[in-house]
Amino acid sequence: MRSRQASRPYSCSVVRAFALLATLAGLCAPLTPASAQWIDYPTHGGPRTKGGAPDLTAKAPRTHEGRPDLSGVWYAAEVPPEGTFDFTVLPPELVADAMKAGAFPPGPPPDDPCLKGGCITQEPFPLDGANMGRSLPGKTLPYQPWARQFVLQQMAVMSKDDPHARCVPPSYPRAFSLPQHWKIVQTKELIVLLHEFNASYRQIFLDGRPLPVDPQPGWNGYSTAHWEKDTLVVQTAGFRDNLWLDILGSPLTSAARVTERFQRVNYGTLNIQVTVDDPRAYTEPWTVTLQERLVPNTDLLEDICIENERSNRLLDDDGKSRQSITHEDRP
Repeated sequence: MRSRQASRPYSCSVVRAFALLATLAGLCAPLTPASAQWIDYPTHGGPRTKGGAPDLTAKAPRTHEGRPDLSGVWYAAEVPPEGTFDFTVLPPELVADAMKAGAFPPGPPPDDPCLKGGCITQEPFPLDGANMGRSLPGKTLPYQPWARQFVLQQMAVMSKDDPHARCVPPSYPRAFSLPQHWKIVQTKELIVLLHEFNASYRQIFLDGRPLPVDPQPGWNGYSTAHWEKDTLVVQTAGFRDNLWLDILGSPLTSAARVTERFQRVNYGTLNIQVTVDDPRAYTEPWTVTLQERLVPNTDLLEDICIENERSNRLLDDDGKSRQSITHEDRP
């Protein structure tokens, strides 16, 4: 993969999801010049090879308390070749149903200037972001009937209602498989996840507090954690409705409880086992493992989608459009 300084002159949000892949009607906005960013700054410390490069296969680092140190800048490890989208990760059964209805592109994305150098070629689209259930039998999550129908409806309209396309927060666990970098800042009683998209953050508390009983629903929910030997176990609840887990539209509802198990396999690899228990959207709990790779010698970039974003408009009572930067189902 090319250096970020060379490969990231533009930021591309996942606008219109499948439309980004099929018609590529995405938002590509120039970023601050690369020379003004710390995207080529050497990582301090860490194991090195004899040649001086970061040794990504070395042992995972540890904190002063002896815990695994999860800190670093991360990106999804499993991606297709640059400038392509792997349609084979999608559920064959759903693709067949969508194609029968004549509502799904049967071939690769058409030629587009954005593909040639503006968007997807800069940051490969993570495979789990296309279908979080791609490692399950049939590559299909155990949808409730309404959820399966919802996914088919979104495929029919090229996922134009994707919340990420409307510049709302990335939301977890989906954020781990979006085409932006993210960062872990770790302390003894608090872990903070920073995400490039709209300068978003998530807090994971290790101070022993319980999950809230009647929380105000949130994009990221509320997270508490504890250590089981070298694994960080995170429990999250209190999500809002209408969240998506991937560009298929796989839903996450306010009934969901998510368990994440973070394991730093070595210096360069972080595995996140995700278990979703959401009886409103799925017939049974399901578990997948997302793999992240360390991206050394760089830092986060501002990827502000809401600035000058014009695809999400609502109407005033007089019928005139007005700009909105919030999700259409906001309270």
